[in-house]
Amino acid sequence: MLLLSVAAAGASVLGDVRGVVRDPQQRLIKDARITLRARASDFALTVLTDDEGAFFFRAVPVGEYLVTVEAAGFRQVEQPLTVVSGSAPVLQFRLEVAPLSQSVDIVAKPELIGSDSPTPTTLVSRADIVKTPGASRSNSLSMVTNFTPGAYVTHDQLHIRGGHQVTWLVDGVPVANTNIAGNVGPQFDPKDIDYLETQRGSYSAEYGDRTYAVFNIVPRTGFERNREGELVLSYGRFHQTNDQINFGDHTDRFAYYASANGNFSTFGLATPTAEVLHDEAHGVGGFASLIYNATVRDQFRLVAGVRADRYQVPNNRDAQVAGIRDEERERDAFVNLSWVRTLGSDRLLTISPFYHFNRADFIGGRSDTPLIPNEERSSQYAGAQIVFSALTQRHNAKAGVYAFFQRDRAFFGLEATDGSGLNLQQRDKPSGNLEALFLEDQYKATSWLTLTGGVRLTHFSGSLDENAANPRLGAAIRVPRLNCTLHGSYGRHYQAPPLSTVAGPLAELAIREGFGFLPLHGERDEEYQVGLTAPIEGWVIDTDYFHTSVRNFFDHNSIGESNIFLPLTIESVHIHGWELTLRSPKVSNRAQVYVTYSRQRIEGHGGVSGGLTDFSPLADGSFFLDHDQRHTLNVGGDVSLPGHSYLAASVHYGSGFTDGEGPEHLPGHTTFDLSAGKSFGERWNVAVHALNVANNHFLLDNSETFGGAHFVDPRQVYVEVRYHFHY
Repeated sequence: MLLLSVAAAGASVLGDVRGVVRDPQQRLIKDARITLRARASDFALTVLTDDEGAFFFRAVPVGEYLVTVEAAGFRQVEQPLTVVSGSAPVLQFRLEVAPLSQSVDIVAKPELIGSDSPTPTTLVSRADIVKTPGASRSNSLSMVTNFTPGAYVTHDQLHIRGGHQVTWLVDGVPVANTNIAGNVGPQFDPKDIDYLETQRGSYSAEYGDRTYAVFNIVPRTGFERNREGELVLSYGRFHQTNDQINFGDHTDRFAYYASANGNFSTFGLATPTAEVLHDEAHGVGGFASLIYNATVRDQFRLVAGVRADRYQVPNNRDAQVAGIRDEERERDAFVNLSWVRTLGSDRLLTISPFYHFNRADFIGGRSDTPLIPNEERSSQYAGAQIVFSALTQRHNAKAGVYAFFQRDRAFFGLEATDGSGLNLQQRDKPSGNLEALFLEDQYKATSWLTLTGGVRLTHFSGSLDENAANPRLGAAIRVPRLNCTLHGSYGRHYQAPPLSTVAGPLAELAIREGFGFLPLHGERDEEYQVGLTAPIEGWVIDTDYFHTSVRNFFDHNSIGESNIFLPLTIESVHIHGWELTLRSPKVSNRAQVYVTYSRQRIEGHGGVSGGLTDFSPLADGSFFLDHDQRHTLNVGGDVSLPGHSYLAASVHYGSGFTDGEGPEHLPGHTTFDLSAGKSFGERWNVAVHALNVANNHFLLDNSETFGGAHFVDPRQVYVEVRYHFHY
């Protein structure tokens, strides 16, 4: 894993590389041969320097590379490089004259990548996912929570930087979504991921829908395969299994990767007690990635995925005896196609149409009391993203549009079991659309100062119309001798509201229960942050302070005692925190450790400003949100052992979430995970994973979502076997 400070200014899962080659007298070298070769696949690009000794690589996939510089009469130079989406590092090469009798390679010291951006970013590789305890399971988010400060899962939802509304991108294209905490299942199997890029605030103008994090999934493409496949089988406690078969291949112009997966466990969602009752989870899914280089200037990238999950809603002992048998059923499918057109050495056009379908149904059991709730919601999104970029030695300019049309189908039903005869139903087919225009430039004023400026203009139309004009400003100052980077940013963000509403009989019931439904407006966020990134003897330290002020903070609430959750907005929320990431180099080329820490405060002010509300005023005008946790710490690492084996471990500490209405918090908690694996030749790999090794039992949070309160996940131990084959 690499911890970087970078910006995602591009509209795809591609970055850029630029640089200049000089001789010992600082004269520019023309026609030097520059080769960019991927470390984990056969992907490679080659260019020659121009009359000014400059070179450009456009549309480079995210990943780790080796840059080789060759010129007649000079020693060959190699430099490791990590490319992230939208980045455009400027590499400076000074070639030494080679003696006639020998040719010596020089390995240059790697640059601190991302020193021209204010955005804190974490890049997690496929190798990290495989070794991290539990991270490769279909339902796992450990690839996020282990490596990202301030990220944790509570009441079956991912939270990061004080919120749970995040943007997911696949191959750089956003997966459109306006729903709030509508799904508990995954959209993506970690085994299909080559790299996961996580950005935390200070976003470029390209992003603006969801503030708290941007997750860019770089899928496996087949460039790492030569008619090869892999079969993954596992089995462990709670009869859990996470199985997959995948295969891929490539030529100079075409690459493909495809997979199918299935999972099952008698432990799925977080339980309301330490006892696991009525908690099965099973799912199936598939994924495909195709890349076709039609010409030297035209590339087509197709990514598609489907997913179906079914969860039993866990019970406590009383609910189990009473025969409560609720279920959650979810479906998800997406497809996006990107046409990447190189218009010259300095210009790039990317056009990406996309489609996304998402469905979540809550099915109440016939023995529920006093109400049998039923909810069915499906959303369809169709749209496109178009980005034009121009790259020079000083400017990295972007302009683009992002738009989609949304159509929902919603059903709410409540049936009383107390003999009152109450049976209410509501069906609705709301629709809406969103259009956004963004402009941005990253200007390298000097070798040590980079300025970023942009604006995002958004129009949303649904049950109401809203407009937003959001500026983004940032600066990065690189201190040459110390090789560290100071960065700061200011930005405003707009998140469109969901289309959900309440009317008719359901609204009448809400009124009788003392509730009402106010119009939902979009969330508007104002954020600033400052930070420092510094390498020290091979270690990389990244620390930053952020402050986010929110109007109309998105959350959710339930009707009566049912498990139907409707969206709401809180008038005002203030979030501020301090984050730290620390990553070691490879010690003795074997061991590596990481640390992530966050101290944050999530405080609400005022009342409910939209959605489901009982109109009750707050006593003191402020409160802590249910997912407020002051301290979050993760420490982990792995070591390569003799005999092609490894050992990995991680420790997770949380100081405790808000206890009920607060302001008190639950006690702190610690869990420990472990994994060990060994390769047998080139075909077989066997690993054992153990989560919550000590089998600690404690109440994690007591918020009202599926099943009520939530206990920590019990100990889980499983064996995973991987078999590599050719076809």
